[in-house]
Amino acid sequence: MSLTLLDIGGTYIKCADGRQIPISSDGSREVIAEALRSAVSPRQKPEISQIGVAIPGPFDYKNGIFLMKHKFASVYGERFQDLICHSERSEESPDIRFMHDVNAVLKGAIRQLGLGHGITALVTMGTGLGYSYAIDGEIQESETGSPAKSIWNLPYQGGILEDTVSARGIRIAYARKTGDGTQSALSIARRAYAGDIEAMEVYHQVGTVLGEALREQFMDMRVETLLLGGQIAKSLSLMIRPLKNALPGVLILQVPENSVFLGLQSLFE
Repeated sequence: MSLTLLDIGGTYIKCADGRQIPISSDGSREVIAEALRSAVSPRQKPEISQIGVAIPGPFDYKNGIFLMKHKFASVYGERFQDLICHSERSEESPDIRFMHDVNAVLKGAIRQLGLGHGITALVTMGTGLGYSYAIDGEIQESETGSPAKSIWNLPYQGGILEDTVSARGIRIAYARKTGDGTQSALSIARRAYAGDIEAMEVYHQVGTVLGEALREQFMDMRVETLLLGGQIAKSLSLMIRPLKNALPGVLILQVPENSVFLGLQSLFE
């Protein structure tokens, strides 16, 4: 029995075997389908029988149907299975199971870190701002399979939290301070580690804003552990002090590598 695990983003599909398949979320149906087929079976191996897929919402996680309009619009309403399987091979269709990508990361991290008791929350920071939480190791989901709560759209300074706590928020904040709008969140982090005061201030502010946004909710829920994932979280040391100040008593950890794939494996247990 062969198991394939995929983490589908808007730019790349990350595979558990180490491959990264480019995918254009605003591409045509065939462009997206070809990327999915390449990720599922690079050599069209017929023995693949199980596929676990982590993918952001909105998505029908029970039936495997794309419901996103802001990306993957060209396959809106289509089944994942139909996109990867040629019609003449439909009788050989594998067992495909789906999980929200943030929930999969949290599930895997809880297992890796032994966080099966108490309340654990996860924030993923990258192009967007994801959030999920678990009670005694059980991921709390909505009826659709998405995380039970979200924080990306919390009001903040005339906009929403994601405007500040995200890659674009970091770029905009640094540009306002320096006039340099060409830097990425990664390059700004590198500048911060190299001693760039403005870059350090930007990441410090991100930690401050996130901590303040979470404080009341965490106190009410009695959250014990906060996990940080996503590309921006790789610079956690630049944000850890304001986060700890805003969230006293909460253990703050970075998500281990490959948590998403360990979370997906649980779908087949």
